[in-house]
Amino acid sequence: MDTTDRIDPFRNALLAAANDGRQFSLPDPLHISPWVAMSLLQKSVRRGSSNLAMRSAATLMRDAPDRLWRRLGGIAYEDVGLGCLQTVGMTAAALTGKRFRRSAGGDWAVASVVIDALVKARKSRATDDLYMTLEVLPSLVQKRKKLAAESNPRLRLIALTTPCLYVRALALLFLLGTDRPGGKFPARRGEPGLAFDLLDELGVAPTTLAICREGHRKTGEALPPLLALLALENGLREGTSDDPMPPEVMMGGVPSWAFDMFTREGKIALSRLLSTNAGIAEFARAMVSKAQWVGFLGQVLFRVEGGVLTRRVGGDLSDRLHAQLMFGTLGIEPGHAVQALDLMRGDIPLLNRIRRSVIGGMQDD
Repeated sequence: MDTTDRIDPFRNALLAAANDGRQFSLPDPLHISPWVAMSLLQKSVRRGSSNLAMRSAATLMRDAPDRLWRRLGGIAYEDVGLGCLQTVGMTAAALTGKRFRRSAGGDWAVASVVIDALVKARKSRATDDLYMTLEVLPSLVQKRKKLAAESNPRLRLIALTTPCLYVRALALLFLLGTDRPGGKFPARRGEPGLAFDLLDELGVAPTTLAICREGHRKTGEALPPLLALLALENGLREGTSDDPMPPEVMMGGVPSWAFDMFTREGKIALSRLLSTNAGIAEFARAMVSKAQWVGFLGQVLFRVEGGVLTRRVGGDLSDRLHAQLMFGTLGIEPGHAVQALDLMRGDIPLLNRIRRSVIGGMQDD
């Protein structure tokens, strides 16, 4: 049975859900840029906010439909992942193409079904926690350089024999290929087929492997194969919990947390925060170089606001990966990382006032 055959049940489930008699009315789009809409869509799914997720998706459907489908694929592998492979599979099926979506009732019907499933799904960010850790964990600097220079057969052997998840994941990524614009890994041409052959050899379940192969084929991202790797060590608990949610305010119908460092408005707000005597601003000025100030604040903000989840499902490995991301990858000592996160939580109300000023100024222009 090949990948197409194993994805067919998810396509059939999507077809059934999109043709169950419901009316899929397109909600009113928002007056925001595609970048803010993408941020709002992803964070609304993380927070379980169906209305905002649908309206941001409608905005992208109007202004940048290709970005909508790509972002939905990213959300599935980044924010749901091990929490609900059924939902990830359905999202992968939605990426099949326009002809398939027409047969399922059209783009908006398919998008509505997928977004509803993503919002309601149990969520795990373990895959993205692992990826971000592999990118920047200081203790892996030499290992990244060394593995990038290894041959494909050597990478396969290392992945099959190492007891270290980080080393196995790095070997997999270098087999996959890391020569992407703006990437943080040493650039190396890969052979994705060999990477998925390795996952098969490691024992990833065929349907999981098919979901992740299809995700990589459609998005070109590294998260799908890493999800397949983590599926070997699943161990998730049954229950879920909601992360603490920092204070929010609405700005023209958009919540403050949509304006992160990857939006123009959010980056300006972080720059202005740095010019204040806020605790996190003073901390950044004292702890990292000037060139890193805005990026550092953005990373801290992601950990306390942008990456928070409702219905988070944990497990021993997932919890360790999350703790490593939170406290070990900011480029400062873990104890200082704890302090930075606490300071940012306390300064969110000030940041929201700055965001409101930035948004108001842009609307007045």
